[in-house]
Amino acid sequence: MPRHRITTCFNFRPSRPSFAWRPVARMVLVAGFMLAVCILPKRPASGAESAPPPGFQSLLNGRDLSGWHGRPHYDPRKLAAMSDEERQRQLDAWMTDTLAHWRMDGDELVNDGHGPYLTTDRDYGDIELWIEYKTVPKADSGIYLRGTPQVQIWDYTKEGGKWDRNADKGSGGLFNNAKGAPGQLPLALADKPFGEWNKFRIVQVGDRTSVWLNGTLVVDHAVMENYWDRQRPLFARGPIQLQTHGGEIRWRNIFVREIPPEEATRLLSERDEQGFHSLFNGRDLSGWQGDVDSYEVRDAAIVCRPGKGGNLLTTEQYADFVARLEFQLPPGGNNGLAIRFPGEGRPHLHGMCELQVLDDDHPKYAQLDPRQFHGSAYGMVAAHRGYLRPAGQWNYQQVTVQGSKIRVELNGYTILDSDLGEVTEFKDGEPHPGKDLASGYFGFAGHNDPVAFRQIRIRRLDP
Repeated sequence: MPRHRITTCFNFRPSRPSFAWRPVARMVLVAGFMLAVCILPKRPASGAESAPPPGFQSLLNGRDLSGWHGRPHYDPRKLAAMSDEERQRQLDAWMTDTLAHWRMDGDELVNDGHGPYLTTDRDYGDIELWIEYKTVPKADSGIYLRGTPQVQIWDYTKEGGKWDRNADKGSGGLFNNAKGAPGQLPLALADKPFGEWNKFRIVQVGDRTSVWLNGTLVVDHAVMENYWDRQRPLFARGPIQLQTHGGEIRWRNIFVREIPPEEATRLLSERDEQGFHSLFNGRDLSGWQGDVDSYEVRDAAIVCRPGKGGNLLTTEQYADFVARLEFQLPPGGNNGLAIRFPGEGRPHLHGMCELQVLDDDHPKYAQLDPRQFHGSAYGMVAAHRGYLRPAGQWNYQQVTVQGSKIRVELNGYTILDSDLGEVTEFKDGEPHPGKDLASGYFGFAGHNDPVAFRQIRIRRLDP
């Protein structure tokens, strides 16, 4: 064939060839197409899709266990308390055992049912996790989140022998939650028969956890309890662990996406919005009273002026309510939420309480009384620490006040849940005469720092 004839065929812009050459041109095109098909990447025979979706990262490399280490059911606080040398010796010993029981088989991660749990080297906070698994009769397994058990995987059949542990309800529940707690049992049986692949989608924001199994919602925004310490919320960060338990299990397509703070706030704040109304129009301080000259509106947020303070209060009083808001702390920033404040005196003494708003990671606050840290009922009850976002980022907080009880949820974690009517000991022995008030104003108690508030909403509750 003349050279120019081949060139024009592959450029797809031929001058009209003679009738005699057209069959030859078609043969060249067909041959080129068949060659292209032969060299295209082939889909794995198992049907696995090794490429992560947009925004996700794969936790498997298809070759080895890089990015993972071995760890059994072990309290992460004990591991963190070890010296560096002691911790490394322990991890090395676990990894030796891990390599005897875990391996890659093409794009599939395989465990023989024994050995330590495969654990990510990285710690994660708010995530969306996609993961597929295939297991065998009489085995059970699970997925630890932030080093904490677990999203359960069952042999759901009667022959599996664990119907007495609710295996008949199916996989996906937060098995280690307290019996009867939301999420402890799945909402539906969604497991596929043995021999087929199952797929989890897990979204965890704060300790709020939602699980879909094979496209069916089985856990709906339930709190994942801290198995290691029932008195505090789930850890803010920790590894993903794949549990092994008594039978071969295969995993594939393990994809994770870290959820940014703005999205996490949206996922939390958009739940159960009925009945809330806004306290702030985003433009001015209409509907507010008190020390209005100490505050300004900037970028659709109420900001305490630097060097100023005082109390900015709603014009209406509230008894029982739920308040939602976002706040931003500068480094070392200090403010507070006035709860049921009568309008005179000091919110932390003469109101029901002042809920501290504080960058308590700042070095200048290292020696504070625990009842002064962020989220605490100031001077009365200490909140759990470690759940603030870094200074400069927006945090999301929900406050629920019912009778003498008050609950504070920060970025999806319950950091305070207390009955102030039972408090008898106070910081510095100073009495709090207002703690038993049944109603009062809601607002902000400024302390000279430019702390900002936005998206301020409230819903009244029936007594």
